[in-house]
Amino acid sequence: MTMTEPSTPLQALAQALRRAQRFNQDAECAPHCILWPDKDAQWRPIIGALQAELPELLVLGSLDEARRTGPGIWLRCAMAGQVPAIQLDGSHPPILYLPEVGRQDLRAIEHCPDQLRPLAELQYRGQMFSQVNAKDWTVLAFLKSEQGGLGLDVGQDKESKESMLLALGQIMDQPLEVLRARRLDGAWFNTLLTGGDPVRDLLQWMDAPAAFRAARDENAWAAFLRVCQAQFAFQPKDGELAAAAKLAARTGTWQLVWERFAEAPVRYPNIPAQIRRSTPPVFDMLTDAATAGGWPQWNDAREADLRASLKTLFQQAPHDARAVLRRLEREHRHRRDLVWATLGEAPLAMAMAPLARLAEATGQSLETSTVEDMQTVYVTTGWQADDAVLRALEHAISADSLAAITAAIRSVYLPWMTDGARRLQELVSASKSPGGVREGKPPAYITRNQCVMFVDGLRFDLGRRLIEMLDSGGLEVAEHPAWTALPSVTATGKAAVAPVAERFGGRVGAEDFVPGVAATGAALTTQQLRKALTDAGWQLLTGAEVGVPGGQAWCEFGDIDQEGHTRGWKLALHAQSLLAEIAERISALLAAGWEQVRVVTDHGWLLLPGNLPKVDLPKVLTSTKWGRCAVLKEGAHSDERLYPWYWDPAQLVALADGVACYKNGEEYAHGGLSLQECLVLQLTVTSRGRPTRRQVRIGDMSWKGLRLSVSLEEPAAGASADVRLEAGDSGSSVVVTRKPFSTHGACSLIVEDEDLQGREAYLVIVDADGALLSQRPVTVGVNE
Repeated sequence: MTMTEPSTPLQALAQALRRAQRFNQDAECAPHCILWPDKDAQWRPIIGALQAELPELLVLGSLDEARRTGPGIWLRCAMAGQVPAIQLDGSHPPILYLPEVGRQDLRAIEHCPDQLRPLAELQYRGQMFSQVNAKDWTVLAFLKSEQGGLGLDVGQDKESKESMLLALGQIMDQPLEVLRARRLDGAWFNTLLTGGDPVRDLLQWMDAPAAFRAARDENAWAAFLRVCQAQFAFQPKDGELAAAAKLAARTGTWQLVWERFAEAPVRYPNIPAQIRRSTPPVFDMLTDAATAGGWPQWNDAREADLRASLKTLFQQAPHDARAVLRRLEREHRHRRDLVWATLGEAPLAMAMAPLARLAEATGQSLETSTVEDMQTVYVTTGWQADDAVLRALEHAISADSLAAITAAIRSVYLPWMTDGARRLQELVSASKSPGGVREGKPPAYITRNQCVMFVDGLRFDLGRRLIEMLDSGGLEVAEHPAWTALPSVTATGKAAVAPVAERFGGRVGAEDFVPGVAATGAALTTQQLRKALTDAGWQLLTGAEVGVPGGQAWCEFGDIDQEGHTRGWKLALHAQSLLAEIAERISALLAAGWEQVRVVTDHGWLLLPGNLPKVDLPKVLTSTKWGRCAVLKEGAHSDERLYPWYWDPAQLVALADGVACYKNGEEYAHGGLSLQECLVLQLTVTSRGRPTRRQVRIGDMSWKGLRLSVSLEEPAAGASADVRLEAGDSGSSVVVTRKPFSTHGACSLIVEDEDLQGREAYLVIVDADGALLSQRPVTVGVNE
């Protein structure tokens, strides 16, 4: 029989034993058994794996029938078929592996130990498994020999021989083609035994020495010690703190270890503490990130220096503060590339990037000669100052870092935004409000197959961020700068951007800035706004509803304003996630088939950590007073500038000077007249090269128990229905199976879990590819 080419040393060893079994098998002297003496018991670690290849392999030792092991007399009984647990089929002579037994031990019969005497005579009736020179097969001989062995290039120095025996189990499982392609020496054997990644092992040991040692047997631990000495010139007996110091120094081969640590420092959470417990070198004026970046102590010291420098900025003039911010950015920007920044231990170095941009943006004055010129400057570069403030505050992870970042922001941002607001107020007072007054006609943006999304408090800079998200998602975005209605509060601004704005007007005595319904004069409520929309044929979409594309719809999503009033400066920490949710909602609407999503908002806002300045306006002079706007009592006299209310120009509103508030302790506010509050972005979002989903309208549906019957207003080929707990997640389906519609546009579905009775869910219609065509909220088992 022709043997297949072995792919591993273990298979090659098994084939070598098979050849010994077939030696003279057809002759009268065919071997009664194969004797495999192994004086040094080198092969013992892989005998278990070899027995899987050779069921007839029996082992001399203490009785353990499950492992086919027993003393000499037991082996003779097993060979004779007298051991029920050992079944030899007779097609191959049994192989007797004799650990710690040499050929000479068998030959010296008169001196043969008692446990070997039952086997001694087998040397005359059996076949010895040995080399061509009659010597026993050692591991080294089998790997190196070209006569009966593998012919591999194996190192013969002491370390190689010792490491080879420790890694025998791993060696025997390696592909022969891999072994033949390289020299096998001590370093390679040790690497193989430790899992093939000595750098990872060293880092794991440094991170948790006791746990690392406990998880390794003696062979693996010995190999690890050898690898540490050979590759890193380090002995673990010197301790993890000595290793941490070498890691932080990043010299020689430890640079590779550092690079691996820096790639994923969270995998080794204890290593930074180990380095902190080590003694760093003395840092001097010439020390920089390249020479000391491995030491958290150096980074801590630089953070402390930066914190102190930022906190003193409030004492300096704005132009001097901007110069300092630029210098500090040059000095600390390299620390953003260090592992300590990744671990959140360099928040001020991270904040310096947006603070430097803030210094540049606020270096450009907003004091132009016209409102139009002011708009141009702000739309081009000015908004970047507002964005930089929010980005810097994202790194305020502690009270100390917040205090330093706040000082830097206030030193350059507060005077810049104050000057800009005052200049805008002067220009508007001399002409007219850029947001205009009620015109009594629908907004110009209205078109067919359009969903208008109202986002409360989408400030200009957040609008630009949202554009980036939508663009990266493959959507087409057109931006439309727009001035908000005065005062810049939701009560006034939301109705002004609604597609049914012509149905609303001024209201006598409207001290809450709420317009009235033109037809009745009643104060506009949320319910009345919705009624006006539905009366005009607009669909109202709530939650995750996508409605029926082809017509017109209104939805409200993303209450940024509420987050600002609730969180203050911490709005900066949540802005990105809020915008991501808005972008996701827009994408879902377009994917459902809407040709266009028009994003509108009511106002922007001011945000200043450490509170906006306060201006006094006695309560006795006002009939209502909000953060940035107020209505004066009839006959009251004040120095406050007055502006016409959008909904009724005859009614005047007092707006606070500059960026001041009429209340104390306001970090977040709106209602006044400033670029941040009044110049916003409206967006037109469309799909970029995507086919529009066809329109599918859900008709009647009814529950009978847990069976839901559904019909479509018009049949849709390839469409099917499903009931899901989450409309966009097919894995949340609760029906036995999704059902296709008949040619008449009807189907029924069964919810399989009775416990879902009364649970809120969604009926969804999908096409053959699983794309969402339409959806409607349902209550399982309940007809509404």
